Amino acid sequence: SVPFDMAYQAALETVNAKGWTIVTAEPQEGRIEATDTTFWFEFKDDVMIRVLPEGESGSRVDVRSVSRVGLSDLGANAKRVKLFLEDFEARL
Repeated sequence: SVPFDMAYQAALETVNAKGWTIVTAEPQEGRIEATDTTFWFEFKDDVMIRVLPEGESGSRVDVRSVSRVGLSDLGANAKRVKLFLEDFEARL
């Protein structure tokens, strides 16, 4: 069980380490919105992270990634979320 403040800080550090552009960071709400730019075509994809208090001293982290253009992302969003969570957990 990871305290809310610690989880939020680790999420923010992970976003910064990945070089994503932070659009909004609201620590009181546990919300981070960011943009990641794809390598080949420089498409902008939106990432939203929510850190929510859970139980007496724990937290839960929800992550979603959505492409702004195209019908298929060829798994890029799922991969982005997976790699974020791996890096996030390594920071805890």
